[in-house]
Amino acid sequence: MHQLPQTLVSGLALGALYGLIAIGYTMVYGIVQLINFAHGEIVMVGAFGALTIHLWLPGLPLGAALPLMILGGVLVSVAVATAAERFAYRPLRGAPRLAPLITAIGLSIALQQVVWAFYPNAKKNRDFPQFHGHAFQLADNLHLQRDDIFVLVAAPLCMLALGLFTTKSRTGRAMQATAQDPDTARLMGINTDRIIVLAFAIGGAFAAVAAVAQGLHIGQISFDMGFILGLKAFTAAVLGGIGNIYGAMLGGVVLGIAETSSITYIQDIPGMQQLGGGGWKDVWAFALLIVVLLVRPQGLLGERVADRA
Repeated sequence: MHQLPQTLVSGLALGALYGLIAIGYTMVYGIVQLINFAHGEIVMVGAFGALTIHLWLPGLPLGAALPLMILGGVLVSVAVATAAERFAYRPLRGAPRLAPLITAIGLSIALQQVVWAFYPNAKKNRDFPQFHGHAFQLADNLHLQRDDIFVLVAAPLCMLALGLFTTKSRTGRAMQATAQDPDTARLMGINTDRIIVLAFAIGGAFAAVAAVAQGLHIGQISFDMGFILGLKAFTAAVLGGIGNIYGAMLGGVVLGIAETSSITYIQDIPGMQQLGGGGWKDVWAFALLIVVLLVRPQGLLGERVADRA
């Protein structure tokens, strides 16, 4: 039990990262009923955008360069996300759902290959800057890494800003109306195309913040980093109730704590030593998803609603 506080804090930081990415999935699905499987690559291009800004500012301390790196990552991710909506998804908006799904998978592979082929030295992992200095010791059995502090501060701020935007602003209420019934929203004078682009842009911005957090944590980025991150974030979105932005963050936190707990505790159970450790964390995370969906198919915060035609 003495490892529990550290496990919870590490899981919360990991879950906050998953939640930031999952919001992009859930916002797009909530408005256009599209699973954007290229969203993991939006995270990846954001990471390379942030790295590019860092390389342009040699010698600048990370604390001073970090806001510019986030801005650079956000600009790249938002540009790619909105371009994907305009040129890849919008022409297929009235098509059967299988068509945009296949397009998303193809776009995911294309973005990976573009970065692999054209970004300098992207054929191997690129080093990403990290915070220097010791972790903060909060208690005898609890310490907090500097990169964990970043994501634990950034994720609530992003969620607060998004919550205020969707509930207090006119555009945010238009997004809610479009998610509820796009045809009626269009008849009421709402530009639904602009709302859909905005959903992609917000998802891209959150993905860039998560990309910087991942780079700070691992110390490396790669052209294929978005695949597993996107898969985990999609799992978090489904776990929390896809279409619910608060559910996406909750699903991310639950998934993150489940992963860290599996690494810490399962290998200590008699007879299950071979089923613990970092190599099995993905297995237990998806096992948790299966259990939750068997008990509550709509997710933790999802509502059982009729499928829209």
